[in-house]
Amino acid sequence: MSGETEASSRERLAAVLNHRQPDRVPIDFGGSTVTGMHVSVVAALRDYYGLEKRPVRVHEPAQMLGLIDEDLQDAMGVDVTGIFRRGTKFGVPMDHWKSWVLNGLEVLVPDGFVTTVDANGDTLVYPEGDLTVAASGRMPQGGYFFDAIVRQEPFREEDLNPEDNLEEYGPVTEEDLEFLMRQVEEAGTRRGLMAGFGGTALGDIANVPGSSLKHPKGIRDIAEWYITTRSRQDYIHKVFEVQVEIALKNLERIYARVGDRVQVAYLCGTDFGTQNSTFCSEKTLRELYLPHYKRMNDWIHEHTAWKTFKHTCGSVVKLLPALIDAGFDILNPVQCSAAGMEPGTLKEQFGDRLVFWGGGVDTQKVLPFGSAAEVREQVLRRCEIFAPGGGFVFNAIHNVQACTPVENIVAMVNAVHEFNGKRR
Repeated sequence: MSGETEASSRERLAAVLNHRQPDRVPIDFGGSTVTGMHVSVVAALRDYYGLEKRPVRVHEPAQMLGLIDEDLQDAMGVDVTGIFRRGTKFGVPMDHWKSWVLNGLEVLVPDGFVTTVDANGDTLVYPEGDLTVAASGRMPQGGYFFDAIVRQEPFREEDLNPEDNLEEYGPVTEEDLEFLMRQVEEAGTRRGLMAGFGGTALGDIANVPGSSLKHPKGIRDIAEWYITTRSRQDYIHKVFEVQVEIALKNLERIYARVGDRVQVAYLCGTDFGTQNSTFCSEKTLRELYLPHYKRMNDWIHEHTAWKTFKHTCGSVVKLLPALIDAGFDILNPVQCSAAGMEPGTLKEQFGDRLVFWGGGVDTQKVLPFGSAAEVREQVLRRCEIFAPGGGFVFNAIHNVQACTPVENIVAMVNAVHEFNGKRR
């Protein structure tokens, strides 16, 4: 493409989202809570690229994901900036920051993030930073992220009330809107923008325990929730119906502020796949989830230019027609190691209808445990398969985890640039 004017990152992302061939494959790291990097990895990359030494901010404390600031975006050649909601997984806002130490690494966490250490050496975190209530997350001694603590109260079947599973959903506040708008204004127009506004995920098992709530009511046990999706579907429908009504009102107010400066809306992270199969049948997906997904997607596509982003791990090839019918534009993380998720097959069968956001390198084996040469080889091959005709944003398969060798991460990034350089 020598002699042509280079597209901006924003233009590059727009081309890909509309299944047009971009000047080069766009790269996302840090654009969402499922395409990010562990805070320790972000710190290691800052050191590798010789950037200013300063503690990295943790914007998603459950997974301990680090914000990738503009200087590191520039060093890596990242094309996408994330817009995040004000509230975090443990119910504390990202308005102010304080120092915290994770396995000897100083990081910055939201000011309301409060922890204690128990007799086993495990770190406990508290909803809204309130030490008078039970902890809602646990990080084992020497660990790198928090697991949700199930705090479901015993219940009688006749006392179940769908409103109890809606406690964490409500109208977006003026403070929330101002927080979103500040991020959009600070991001400018250099890069593509994706946003996770919150409140639109239906039955995401990461949210079911209610880690942000002091006294979660309703069905909060993970196993019980999965049982409920089969045995109490009327209950689930009632929860989803009200949740979507709240979400649509919030999206209308959010859009009035941010408009089409945001290009991608991260709508839902509910997982439907395992390594070898699916959590539910296509019939269940179509009957239980699809009508509610479709309401949100239809509103977005009717009123905005946003493309909608669906995250679901695992072997979901059998469910992709239903997700397309539900109105989703983008699939993430494209877990190519799962059964039936071969890259060539996905591109051939669904590449004209879905944007593949991820799938660039395996994060179970190759990226953390392979050699830099093996990482490079897989990245180049995945780009060769997914890139033609647009519809591909490079990202690893889910977040880059702690202890991943920085040399392998750099090899991954360099391989994408190598691929792009050969195509120019």
